[in-house]
Amino acid sequence: MTLSELRFIVALAHEKNFRRAAEKSFVSQPALSLGIKKIEQELNLSLFERSVGAGGDVRITPIGQKIIDQAAIVLEEAAKIKDLSANGDSQLKLPFKLGLIYSIAPYLLPLIIPNLRDNAPDMPLEIHENITKNLENNLKQGIIDAAVIALPFDLPGVAIETLYDEPFVVIAPLKHRWNAQKKIKAKDLAQEKVLLLDRTHCFSNQVKEACPGISENSEIQLGNSLETIRSMVASNLGISVLPKSATTVQLDNPLVKIISFESPVPFRRVALAYRKSAVKTEAIKKIVSVIKALNFSKSHV
Repeated sequence: MTLSELRFIVALAHEKNFRRAAEKSFVSQPALSLGIKKIEQELNLSLFERSVGAGGDVRITPIGQKIIDQAAIVLEEAAKIKDLSANGDSQLKLPFKLGLIYSIAPYLLPLIIPNLRDNAPDMPLEIHENITKNLENNLKQGIIDAAVIALPFDLPGVAIETLYDEPFVVIAPLKHRWNAQKKIKAKDLAQEKVLLLDRTHCFSNQVKEACPGISENSEIQLGNSLETIRSMVASNLGISVLPKSATTVQLDNPLVKIISFESPVPFRRVALAYRKSAVKTEAIKKIVSVIKALNFSKSHV
């Protein structure tokens, strides 16, 4: 088996679809199918279960998952051969693949990209925006170099660098009874109609944990993005909780009131996760330093 064929099975495992995997691998679908079939014949087992009439969709077999995980390790180790030749500043000329969760990416990236351009102008930055679970898999498989996530994030072989603590705030429509209040208590949300992201997003769980009573007593309505939630609040469909970074002047909505929490203020801890075996250590240090230089915790309290 070749490295190209190993890349094919990792791509198919990630995309769960032959057509999309072929597009991601920049090969034709027959070429990708042939490469995967060669590995399966060589190993005398099936890595994937093909779905009939499902447009090329597949499911990973139990033994297939183990082999795919090992293939990802092999590909990562092979990539290190090239990366190891780059030391110090020359590491900052290699592409860096950075993952971010949806509730962080649109608010943090506009702040760090200009600074990264100043501090590492020759380092191409490739952004992967996704939910936490998918970023875990991408990190494990070597698809990304690091991920900006919210703790807890526990993955074997992965190191964590804490970046900042970000407080939460409440947003409410202008006609809401809280419109005249400057601060509210977290427990006050228990009797409200609360708009949250759907269950695939870890931010919803963080809000529920930080604001006791929401899960049990509140009427919860789900949205697909924080910007959708903001629009729903503006339409008087309920209230919500946002990370402070999502309430900057540039994102201000005149139909929405931003209300701070009373102490203790609910917050999330944001960190950078990367493989302990990572080679691009200088790039990781640069990204950490650029984010920490924002003094995000202090400026958003």
